[in-house]
Amino acid sequence: MQNERLRVAMNAGGWTCASLAEKTEVDPKSVERWVNLGRTPRRATAFAAAELLREDVYALWPALRQARAVRALSPDLVALYDRRADLPVSLFVDLFAQAREHIDVLVYAAVFLHEAYPALNDLLRQRAAEGCAVRIAIGDPEDPCVRQRGEEEKFGHGIESRCRLALMHYRPLVGTAGIELRTHRTTLYNSLYRADDEVLVNAHAWGANAYAAPVWHLRRTGDGGMFDTYAESFGAVWATATPVQEG
Repeated sequence: MQNERLRVAMNAGGWTCASLAEKTEVDPKSVERWVNLGRTPRRATAFAAAELLREDVYALWPALRQARAVRALSPDLVALYDRRADLPVSLFVDLFAQAREHIDVLVYAAVFLHEAYPALNDLLRQRAAEGCAVRIAIGDPEDPCVRQRGEEEKFGHGIESRCRLALMHYRPLVGTAGIELRTHRTTLYNSLYRADDEVLVNAHAWGANAYAAPVWHLRRTGDGGMFDTYAESFGAVWATATPVQEG
């Protein structure tokens, strides 16, 4: 859905997507998404853009009011979603595209990313080429924890096959400077999708597929918060994971 109020404000002030992007220090494609797809910018970026446009930030992006209420629960909490299926894949893609230092992915498979966005590997290569450290940890299809997860979700060997498929998707990245791919053998309580100081946490519920489980969007606001809890969790799993070799 287009953000018509934003479009009118930009036209009135003589702004283009490129000029507004330059002033707010984001990619012009991000501004195009604000206008044409109705996306909501990061909070700090939204306030900066609203000031430039001389508009009420909450009039331009009403979703920020809800986000403000959510943040009252925890400073790190940006948004809550009932199910991962409620999130457009573009949210994950935009998060990765904005990363400058870190991209960390901890999943069993999450093949929905490549299925919905086939250019994911190209995006990860681009981020790595610009100095972003990319770490991908997927489930070892031979691990008993993976098989147990399939049984609990009544998905049988589907989880194992999807882990193998995920490995096929990511394997072309092995050997790319700045990108590491590993397999892990852990009980996965949450799938994590981190980009710099933001992370999407897909909380797993026993007996439910990941797409039906909640997601919370966190942004690091200080030491020892919710974001750090999950960042440390990723680090602990990564330390035990096995690097995937070329070939």
